[in-house]
Amino acid sequence: NWDSLDTRPLPEWYDKSKIGIFLHWGVFSVPAVQSAWFWYQWKTQKIKNVVKFMEDNYPPDFTYADFASQFHATFYNPDQWADLFEASGAKYVVLVTKHHEGFTLWPSTVSWNWNAYDVGPHRDLVGALADSIRNRTDIHFGVYHSLFEFYNPIYLQDVANNYTTQDYVRNKALPELYELINRYKPDVLWSDGSWNENSTYWNSTEFLAWLFNDSPVKDTVVTNDRWGKDAICKHGSFWNCQDKFKPGKIIKHKWESCMTIDKRAWTHRRQIQIEDVLTIEELLAEIAETVSYGGNILINVGPTADGVIIPVFEERLRQMGQWLKVNGEAIYETQPWFEAKDNITFPGVWYTTKKQGNSTAVYGIVTFWPQDNKILLGVPVTTATTRVTMLGVKEPLKWSVFKNVAMQIEFPVLSYNQMPCKWAWVIKMENLKNQ
Repeated sequence: NWDSLDTRPLPEWYDKSKIGIFLHWGVFSVPAVQSAWFWYQWKTQKIKNVVKFMEDNYPPDFTYADFASQFHATFYNPDQWADLFEASGAKYVVLVTKHHEGFTLWPSTVSWNWNAYDVGPHRDLVGALADSIRNRTDIHFGVYHSLFEFYNPIYLQDVANNYTTQDYVRNKALPELYELINRYKPDVLWSDGSWNENSTYWNSTEFLAWLFNDSPVKDTVVTNDRWGKDAICKHGSFWNCQDKFKPGKIIKHKWESCMTIDKRAWTHRRQIQIEDVLTIEELLAEIAETVSYGGNILINVGPTADGVIIPVFEERLRQMGQWLKVNGEAIYETQPWFEAKDNITFPGVWYTTKKQGNSTAVYGIVTFWPQDNKILLGVPVTTATTRVTMLGVKEPLKWSVFKNVAMQIEFPVLSYNQMPCKWAWVIKMENLKNQ
């Protein structure tokens, strides 16, 4: 039951990690024009531009299933992906192994002829990435799995029966979950597709009891809150609540914001424009806000049907890694401070904190460089021994008390080549009165 499951402690690695990579990949990556909901948008919602796209480019008898044979993953190199994710500074990766279309990226025994081993790439795409991640990095491997499927006839029959039957759960959804856990031993199980039914239909608590007590990953695995409409934002190792979740306050229960570098979609879109892509400044601001409020951030990139992470996504991930090499101390293994943001200089300053030996450091993540090289902070309370530094700069920074109401910090005068990083700078404060 949920009361018992909710008492399980969160494995420490997850909160310490802060940053993950999300990968939306599947048959929807073949048309690659709208979203992972392409099939539904075409056949049920009948969205005009989707219908027109199909009418203009495919014969009338073409079905969604026909896309699967064109999903070749020709240039899929999981070693390259693993190296990129390591360079990004991410500490965990979550691969979509089956989205709402029902196509599994592993050779599932309960998804006959609708999986990547039987059709399309003829490869176990999940196992290949799991092996590369584990052989080449210290990153935690995770899997996303959608409980429901748009057009699975067994599921639709359960719905028609007003959920008095659970044939789909027993014969499809749960067997897939057991396969994923026993075969790939992921440290993250990211569930989705449960918003129409209660967790009792999905047998969620029974499965999670096995996952947390008897599974091969019982000591390390974390899972989210999407196990039924009664579970969202209430139960689970961490809460997603909703996509791109921004609580606007510090939440004590562990939570995660899943978000996308392409502002318009979770999947690769062939018509993507540069203005659709988060800038590195925007991405770092999202990271700072999320971690300051106590969350993890799961950053999505959608690979192409060929298995390529397009250069603009790669660039963002590598830029993030460059920034974290200098400033990761203010992100990894931190806790929220008693205030997440400054009350004078805002927006633009986000706080985290970390114990270091017998002392505590407070970090102010400043998302802009002040024009006059001076910044006012209203939350920190100084002492005579307060020490201020900028991560990546050797010399301590000068500070003073401004009109008895604020702390004024002087940014260092640096040439372009001396800058510790190009975007967002971290002020480290030690020996504060209110640390």
